[in-house]
Amino acid sequence: MIVLLLVSFLSLSSFAQNLTPSDPDSKIAFTIKNMGMNVEGTLKGLKGKMIFDPKNLKSSLFDVTADVNTINTDNKRRDDHLKKPDFFDAEKYPVIAIKTTGIQAKGNNIYFAKAVLTMHGVSKNIQFDFIAKTVNEGYNFAAEFSLNRRDYGVGGNSMTMGDEVKVKLDVVGKK
Repeated sequence: MIVLLLVSFLSLSSFAQNLTPSDPDSKIAFTIKNMGMNVEGTLKGLKGKMIFDPKNLKSSLFDVTADVNTINTDNKRRDDHLKKPDFFDAEKYPVIAIKTTGIQAKGNNIYFAKAVLTMHGVSKNIQFDFIAKTVNEGYNFAAEFSLNRRDYGVGGNSMTMGDEVKVKLDVVGKK
């Protein structure tokens, strides 16, 4: 009986994919208006864990961080300024974290996530749709959402910089 229970448990847990974010294969991009022009940037240094089972979304979880010190807007002077205390304060808050609190299926590989985004020491609830596609050795997760940088205390009050930041995630999780 114990062997039967163990085999049943192992077969059920084999459907859940325990994944690690693949930093080289992933891209976190953002766009913000500054002086009327779109400024684009990226973040790297993905770490964390991802558990994804489309048949048992209650057991699915994304708990991933990106390294603020990897910020890249193709302008070293701007990147260095963004790491200072009046923006991201990378020394005090070296990561941006996202952790799901719930995932629901919408159909056709589209899912709805509720999550907590922590940036600059501030945690806020967010919601977004994402697409999950199987790839060699795991999944590719793609999502887009917007946030208000001032909700997180990033950048203060600025007449030249927009408040809305568009975020685009293209994250590969591998076994």
